[in-house]
Amino acid sequence: MKVIVCGAGQVGWQIARHLSSEKNFVTVVDQDPALVRRITDVLDVGGVIGFASHPDILERAGAEDADLIIAATHSDEVNMVTCQVAHSVYSIPRKIARLRAQSYLDAIYRDLYRQDHLPIDVVISPEREVAEAALRRLKAPSAFDTEMFQDGKLQLLGIALDENCPVVNTPLRQLSELFSTLQAIVAGIRRDGKLFVPAPEDQVFPGDQIYVFVATEETNRTLEIFGKSTVRRERVIIVGGGNVGLRVAQELEKGPERIRCKLIERNRKQAERAADALERTIVLHGDGLDQELLEEANVSKTDALLAVTDDDKVNMLSSARAKSLGVPLTIALVNEPSLVSLLGPLGIDAYIGPRATTVSSILRHIRHGRITAVYSIGDAEAEVFEAQVLDTSSIAGQKIRDIDWPEGALVTSIAKKGKLQMPRGDTLIEKNDVVTVFAMAEDVAQVEQLFQVGLNFF
Repeated sequence: MKVIVCGAGQVGWQIARHLSSEKNFVTVVDQDPALVRRITDVLDVGGVIGFASHPDILERAGAEDADLIIAATHSDEVNMVTCQVAHSVYSIPRKIARLRAQSYLDAIYRDLYRQDHLPIDVVISPEREVAEAALRRLKAPSAFDTEMFQDGKLQLLGIALDENCPVVNTPLRQLSELFSTLQAIVAGIRRDGKLFVPAPEDQVFPGDQIYVFVATEETNRTLEIFGKSTVRRERVIIVGGGNVGLRVAQELEKGPERIRCKLIERNRKQAERAADALERTIVLHGDGLDQELLEEANVSKTDALLAVTDDDKVNMLSSARAKSLGVPLTIALVNEPSLVSLLGPLGIDAYIGPRATTVSSILRHIRHGRITAVYSIGDAEAEVFEAQVLDTSSIAGQKIRDIDWPEGALVTSIAKKGKLQMPRGDTLIEKNDVVTVFAMAEDVAQVEQLFQVGLNFF
């Protein structure tokens, strides 16, 4: 497949890396020569320097016979015009645009933009994706990462193990024997900064970060087994009243849990806008780094603090300060991946990476229709995807243990006629089963070949 990626920033880089590794012909367009040079030096992709919305630039990028264009520059207007030119001039069949401005999103989600007027097949909103990720973090407060699969029946939990974990130094095979009825599987372990897929005889140790797939109804039991609290969060402080913070507060107000929420916003106009849009949430105008303001917000009796301003340092420092004041759960929005290593020393419990959430959303929309979900792990170290088994798939009619899976891949669940099963070696994979797989980045393409599904829309 021939793909044009517009924008060589963090999101464009990751998308290009994924697509090129899967043997697609990828060309990246960006007006910054340094970014284009960097991406073409490291990845097996072509590069064109210039404005993505200019027809001559798109022509140089191969728009005349392209199958897909992804407009992920930093400008909403450039992304929209790029899709329009791709449609009107070059008839590119599939167009994806990343849009940030709430006014555009409101119009699009109200169906005011029809396909014949603004030809964008898929709109990706990083802020909406981040807000949804924040809500998932709050629902699983003891996990540093979480995502839902199999129509909500399966949950991924990222759990950081400490000395209080009752099952440390225990082989995974023995865990299965100790908790034989538990529908959970440890699919990945990050140790000393390196992620790997464990073998049954591997043990878990304090300091490990593990990725566990669990039947949703057994989430609390699984967290308790790994030494994590399942106390419900009733009081939340949100630092940042922009689109992300406002959306999270609105969703918390709608929820059945009746969570009491306070929102802190430094910009007066944004604080006033948030106050007008919210009903039960208390909005405070001030700096989330101000200890007096945090104390005024009764931070010492708060169950969780979520920092989602547009400044990574403010998010990290306000989370660290809240942690020092006794908040049991702190979550920070962090755009720059190089800062993630500082979260542990600062005592921050979890973070949200907009790049990972946006990349996962784009990947979900560009893959074949038989793939029903995609999620990127960490800094694109691994990928979780859900795929429906075709009757032509090489794995159809085979038992899991008889399939030549790559070393860095693990089946984490199978849904048969909508009923979730945890995999066993003798589990038979049949046509129309929906299979969830955890795979290291270098093994994704090989796993997809087993399913005989690729990045093909036709």
